[in-house]
Amino acid sequence: MTMTTERIVRAGLLLAAAALIAACQAQSPEEMAPTESTSSAPNMTVYHDPDCGCCSKWIDHMRVNGFAVEAVPTRDMNRMKRDLGVPRNLPSCHTAVVGDYVIEGHVPAGDVKRLLAEQPDARGLSVPGMPLGSPGMEMGDRRMAYDVIQFHEDGDTSVFTHYEAIERE
Repeated sequence: MTMTTERIVRAGLLLAAAALIAACQAQSPEEMAPTESTSSAPNMTVYHDPDCGCCSKWIDHMRVNGFAVEAVPTRDMNRMKRDLGVPRNLPSCHTAVVGDYVIEGHVPAGDVKRLLAEQPDARGLSVPGMPLGSPGMEMGDRRMAYDVIQFHEDGDTSVFTHYEAIERE
C-alpha cells in the first residue's frame, strides 16, 4: 500500500468513527435502550423442521414483535403436534407453545398477543396450511384470504381473526 493510499484509508476510518460517535451522542439514553426488555417478553418455544425456511421467517417475525423465542428443530413434527393437542384438521409446518397455549402455523404476532391478553378458555390458535402472505409466507404485497382458527380441547373451533385477500400488482 502506498503512503497516499494508506492516508486515505486512515482518514476514511477516522471519519466513519467520528460519524458513529456523533450519532450515538445525538441519541438520548432512552432512545438507545431497547423498547422492550427480554425479561418482559413472552417466552415461546417453536418446534420446527430444521430444513424449513418459512419456519425461520415466522420465528424472526415473532422475535421482531417482542417474543423471546427458543427454536427447537425436530424431524418428528407429527408427534409434537399430537402431543401438544393440535387438531388433525388444522396442521401447518411449525408448532409453538407460549404460556398455556399452542400456536400452529403462520399465526400473526398480533393475534398471539391478543390471545395472551384476552386469556380465552382455548387450547390455542392455528393458521392451517401455509397461506401466501401470512407471516413467514410473504410474497411482496400480496396476501390470500385466510383465517386464524381458535381451537379447544374438545375439538370445537371458531374464527379468531379473518384476513382478507390483498392483490397488488
